[in-house]
Amino acid sequence: MCGIFAAMTRRGLSREKCDAALKRLEHRGPDGTGIWTSRDGQWTLGHTRLSIIGLRNGSQPMSSPDGAVHVVVNGEFYGYREIRERLRSSGYHFSTESDSEIAVHLYHERGMQATTQLRGEFAMVIADQHQRAMIAVRDRFGVKPLYYAVVNGDVFFASEIKALLALGVPAAWDLEGATGGFGRSHEKTEFAGISTVPPGCYAIARDGVVRIYPYWDWEIPTADEMRADTRSEAEVVDEFRQVLQEAVRERLVADVEVASYLSGGIDSCAVLGLAQQEMDRPIRAFTLTFENPLYDEARVAEEQAKRVGATYHPIPITGREIAESFADAVWHAETQMFNGHGVAKYLLSRAVRAAGIKVVFTGEGADEMLGGYPYYRVDALNDDVTLTADDRVKLLDEMLGANAATRALMMPDRVSSPEMQAVERRLGWLPATLNVGAAQTNSVAPLLRDDLPVWVREFQPLVSALDRLPIAQRVTGRDHLNQMLYVNAKTVLPNFILNYLADRMEMAHSIEGRVPFLDHRVAEVAARVPVRLKVKGIREKHVLREAAKDVLIPEVYDRQKHPFTTPPTRTRNDPMLAFYRDTFASEAAKDQPIYDMTKVNTALDQLLDCPDDQRIAVEGGLQRAASVVVMQELFSMA
Repeated sequence: MCGIFAAMTRRGLSREKCDAALKRLEHRGPDGTGIWTSRDGQWTLGHTRLSIIGLRNGSQPMSSPDGAVHVVVNGEFYGYREIRERLRSSGYHFSTESDSEIAVHLYHERGMQATTQLRGEFAMVIADQHQRAMIAVRDRFGVKPLYYAVVNGDVFFASEIKALLALGVPAAWDLEGATGGFGRSHEKTEFAGISTVPPGCYAIARDGVVRIYPYWDWEIPTADEMRADTRSEAEVVDEFRQVLQEAVRERLVADVEVASYLSGGIDSCAVLGLAQQEMDRPIRAFTLTFENPLYDEARVAEEQAKRVGATYHPIPITGREIAESFADAVWHAETQMFNGHGVAKYLLSRAVRAAGIKVVFTGEGADEMLGGYPYYRVDALNDDVTLTADDRVKLLDEMLGANAATRALMMPDRVSSPEMQAVERRLGWLPATLNVGAAQTNSVAPLLRDDLPVWVREFQPLVSALDRLPIAQRVTGRDHLNQMLYVNAKTVLPNFILNYLADRMEMAHSIEGRVPFLDHRVAEVAARVPVRLKVKGIREKHVLREAAKDVLIPEVYDRQKHPFTTPPTRTRNDPMLAFYRDTFASEAAKDQPIYDMTKVNTALDQLLDCPDDQRIAVEGGLQRAASVVVMQELFSMA
């Protein structure tokens, strides 16, 4: 994994700006840097390298033999050895052992059809001087970040927003993006004029204009096609096992040690178990542990590691560490936090890097492929015509009781608002999944400044996101669960979950996270899994449980999903309370244009009076306000 930037400018970039951008990306690639600049000085590519494959000779940017095409890549291409041998047999010459070099020759051979050959987690920029264009490509699910901005006809791309700012893009608030919650589209970040290249798309920049084109989409069969599926459960399970096992096997390819993050959940446990089957040495498995037993999964994780023959390494996290590292995590995430789990992942990655690790398996994506979160299961239950009304109520009550730690976040009361009414008109039903986003937006509305423009207060981020998706082609006619899996895969997953819970917290400490569940071949098989085998009653990810049963301890096989969160504030001596007070009293708190600090401090004073099971949601609003203050200060936002 690496950091990349690219610029198409009319006057060129100073060396100082290039060096500043490389410095901002150094954590993504501390093993080397490289810059290519066109002869006229108007085009520049920059790269910081984290060496994983081809340790001795994989420097970038890479260039075509004729010197007309130049490439910078962030990420990994799996199956690259087979592609390299095929290209060699066609006459292409390779000068490195790096997986990234296949991109240069595939582009020469196939143009943008090369994207169909690429498998993995990646973002790259191709500078094609013949076409007078730069092409920025992002992997199918957006595991790797890629941002762009156009300023006065100059075009900039980068792995992280802070590199764009170093190149000269202004740092200013996008008020709709900053107040819109976690269901927004790729067009919005919290930074005005800065967007993301959407997952499964490439952006062509030419003559100061950027246009977006899809090269892949997640195709989920219609409900009628699902009902026509005659496969047995055993056949479905076997196909899923085979494709997941193969994705894990591909991600073991590295010239450095591959370790694993491990919780007590089925996702990381299954990945670790399948990976360990491929290895003749124990895999090092690292687990976050907390003092609050309701949120701690150490015992289960340790038993699971022992069961498969991995070595267990607990990483204890305290509330003080979360408070002390909150600002650093926000700096790397470049977006608001609503729970300390992102900070905890930041601390976990720091400890793993200190242990000498560069590459880890992670379990992100299984919930988005197979309906793991409680709100997905609510949508599946409400769509299940085989259940009586009484059965449905009993199962929902059981879910509420089993999710005491996170139900306020994951199963909030239904929101009645013009936005949710508009959502219902577009989809024909009211998803519990999108209700979560609406509830989060509503929860912070009382904390907003009264002088925010009306157009900001009336902005409907969920509606905006839906209107930018191919609803008629990819959503309409699908089972309700599958509709929401698709929508979230295009919004919440790449813009947030893969940001502050994955890439950004890992790469903050030069850790490459590998996510087998988001391999596009796994996703394509998951799309065809019948809903009844994704969610069986309230048992989520049934097909995964059966597919990985042989590598799971019984407790992991049987337990419900427990979303990864950190414990909420519980006492007046909690370090987070002191962090909130200091943050909300700072000069940056006065300067930020979004939250009314009087209202925020009143909410803070009332935090410990909240019912225990609701405090995590209320504190989420305070963490969003704290994130804005931190961003105001660290990024000097206008």
